[in-house]
Formats: sequence, C-alpha cells, structure tokens
Amino acid sequence: MVTSGDKTKYIRIAAITAIIGNAILATLKLTTGIFFSSGSLTGAGIDSATDALISMVTLVVVGIISKPADVEHPWGHGRAETVSTVLLAFLIFFAGAQLILNSVSMLFSGGQSATPPPIAIVVTLIAIVGKLLLAWSQHILGSRADSAMIKANAKNMASDVVISVGVFAGLVLSAWTGSAYADPVLAILIGAWIIKTAIGIFLEANLELMDGNHDMEPYRMIARVVASVDGASNPHRARIRRIAGFWDIAFDIDVDPQCTVLEAHTIASKVEHEIKQNLENVYDIMIHVEPCGDTAIEPFGLSEDDMNGA
Repeated sequence: MVTSGDKTKYIRIAAITAIIGNAILATLKLTTGIFFSSGSLTGAGIDSATDALISMVTLVVVGIISKPADVEHPWGHGRAETVSTVLLAFLIFFAGAQLILNSVSMLFSGGQSATPPPIAIVVTLIAIVGKLLLAWSQHILGSRADSAMIKANAKNMASDVVISVGVFAGLVLSAWTGSAYADPVLAILIGAWIIKTAIGIFLEANLELMDGNHDMEPYRMIARVVASVDGASNPHRARIRRIAGFWDIAFDIDVDPQCTVLEAHTIASKVEHEIKQNLENVYDIMIHVEPCGDTAIEPFGLSEDDMNGA
C-alpha cells in the first residue's frame, strides 16, 4: 500500500527527473535545429521544452496534494492531481494539433529541405533513447505512486518517442528519396496519434472528476466481504470513487433490528477491517447501518444485485 508520504516522494522524483531530462534534450534539439535550420528538430525541441514546463507544474501540484485536509477541503487536496491531469491532456492535444497544422502548412508550401544534415539524424537518435528512458522512469514511478498525473506524463513521453521516431524516419526518408514531402506526411500521422493519446488521458481523468469508476471488482469484493461477516447483509447504496489514486467508499448494510448500537457498530467495523485487508490504498470507508426489512427506495448507488452482477 502506498502512503501519502511515499506518493509525494515518488511524484517529486518523477518531476525532477523529467525536468532535467527534458531540459537536456530540449537544449540539444533546439540548438541543433536552429543552427542547421531543421524545422522538424526545432519543433521536437519545443515539444521537449514544453514537457519540462509540464514537469515544473507537477512539482507545484505535489506541494498542493501533500497538504492535509482542512475546513475548506475536508477530503484533502488530491483532486488537484486529477485537474492537472486534465490540463496535461489539453496540452498534449494542442501539441498534436499544432504539429498537424504546421505539417500541413509545410506540405502545401513544398516541404522541408530534402538533404538534412547528418548531425540532425544523430541528435534525433539520441532523443529517441533519451525519451525512452524518461518514459520508462515515469511509468515506473507513476505506478509506484499510483499517480494518474505521472502515468499521464509517461504516456506523453511515449508519444514523444513516437515523435522522435517519426522525425528520424522523415529525415532518413527525405535524404534517401530526395522527397520534400516524407517528413510532413509522417508528422501529420504522428500528430493524429498524439491527439488520440490526449483524448484517452482526458477521458480517464474526467471519469475520476465525475466520480465514475471502470473497475467493478471493488464492488464485487464488498459484496463478498459483507456476505462473510456474521450479522451483516444486503450491501446497498454502494458508491466508490477515486481521489488521486485512493479509494473513497460508502455503502449501507442491514443488521438485526434488535442489535444494540454497540453490536451494530462492531459488525460495521468488522466489515470495514475486511475491506481494508482486501483492497489497497483505501482513503475512507463510510458504512451506514440499517435494520433488516427496511424497504425504502434507494435513490442512488449500487444494490447488492448490481454489485454481484457488475
């Protein structure tokens, strides 16, 4: 189970690693691209500089999410990570769209130079290796922190690998065929792939903002746990949401109407304990106890049938 302190530590390491790595790659690509008048390398350098800026924002965000809950934010500040992930998705989307627009303009204006300098190809190869290492490190640290923001940045780095591969293929193909159109055509395809990645990141983060959840196994687990605890039955009005990688769970259970308050509380505590034993990264569990036989209409949440059939 990842603690709040571990999560903050891993996010900080990921952000600092990304800032340093992207700053080096951006400097290398921009210097080479501007000096040798290589539009594709200059564009890739700008993309890496944007990644460094994104990682700087990540450092700011980790300072926010590490703050304890307060009067204005009783659930803590974890949503800042989700909001930042949405913003990251928009930045990736616009980077892909800009790449497409620039490439279309290049295509209709006759393309770029058909004889790229060898140094441009070498720098692009270095960028591919560098981005692969950055994407791998972000994926590992994002998984350890269970951070949607860092995982999204890992996908962004993977997109950058595709960008670098596309730039490399375009440069080689242009030098080999003498065609001025190979690079912009490949760039358009890469831009479309980047936009697809951005949409996927946005939809995943938006699901969390809307308190939705694709993973139905926690619901099934709750139903199994309630069935295994003596005195507890009929889990219903179940609602599960994610807050920056942590589970916030609420549901009702039925107990014998003749139970004392202490007995009902003990049963609910056993259910809570068993859930925490079966599910990592639980932020909070709220269990409401009701007497068996209560047939009130439930206006929201999942019923026991929904949970078992999920």
